[in-house]
Amino acid sequence: MLSIFESENRKIDLVISNKFVSQFDALIANCDTLELLKTIPDETVDLIVSSPPYNLGKSYENRQNFKDYLGFQKQVIEECYRILKSEGNFCWQVGNYVDKGEVFPLDIYYYDIFKFDLNMKLRNRIIWYFGHGLHASKRFSGRYETILWFSKSDNYIFNLDPVRVPSKYPGKRHFKGDKKGQPSCNPNGKNPSDIWEIIADDFESCLWDIPNVKSNHPEKTIHPCQYPIELIERLVLSMTNEKGVVLDPFMGAGSTLLAALLHNRKAVGVDKEKDYFDITKSRIDDLRQGTLKKRPLGKPIHKPTGKEKVAQKPVEWESYKQEILI
Repeated sequence: MLSIFESENRKIDLVISNKFVSQFDALIANCDTLELLKTIPDETVDLIVSSPPYNLGKSYENRQNFKDYLGFQKQVIEECYRILKSEGNFCWQVGNYVDKGEVFPLDIYYYDIFKFDLNMKLRNRIIWYFGHGLHASKRFSGRYETILWFSKSDNYIFNLDPVRVPSKYPGKRHFKGDKKGQPSCNPNGKNPSDIWEIIADDFESCLWDIPNVKSNHPEKTIHPCQYPIELIERLVLSMTNEKGVVLDPFMGAGSTLLAALLHNRKAVGVDKEKDYFDITKSRIDDLRQGTLKKRPLGKPIHKPTGKEKVAQKPVEWESYKQEILI
């Protein structure tokens, strides 16, 4: 049964335009990303979050020569840099590009653009771990992607308290010095670290395991590489202030925009594919009506007890073992 995000109706001023306007809560465009970006004034945006196309030949992307692919991405990143405020943050979530069985780690290639071409500063290389995905046969199955978090300057927005996780041992005390005997943990919780894996018992291990959006995920749409709202909520809460502007230049199913709107930020997104534009519009309408399907922020991952039929070894395995022994 799909979970419904419980919310009262929200007054969201949704603007549909391929050019930037000054007044909006959410602005969505159905055009090439550079067409919209070039209409946005310098230093307008507080946070840029996106998962750009991986050049995998999906239905929504034409596979390019790798150098051409990076060249276009560089143009987009340079426009995003122009419109990013001096205290703004830039989060680029990528996986791997695979060609004839060879893996190209995209974050390594993107790093050069951000660092050496734009002189931005890497604050974290966040590892997003998920327990399920496509199975490989000639290499180990991929179960993580990375988020490169860059800032434009040293004076960047970072709010740790909204994303702290409970301390494992909140009763710990200083054992020496002026504070000997006093509680040593922060009452608001601890820093969640740069590996994200939300697990049962509320983040005991400091890892945030955020399930990727597959067929049984409540947020699932027709988009083949959709990422969960929950992943972006942490970035929005920690890297922007209320009323800040959050932009996704490849919005897909609109997860970035929804994460922003859920936490009283303004959202801008663009996608050249009409199907995905329509999905984003529909999901924003669902949020306005209080019926958005969403996995709750921080919900523990389900762990099988071992009693479920699907968690038990198939009887066929026994005959397979016998055949091997014979």
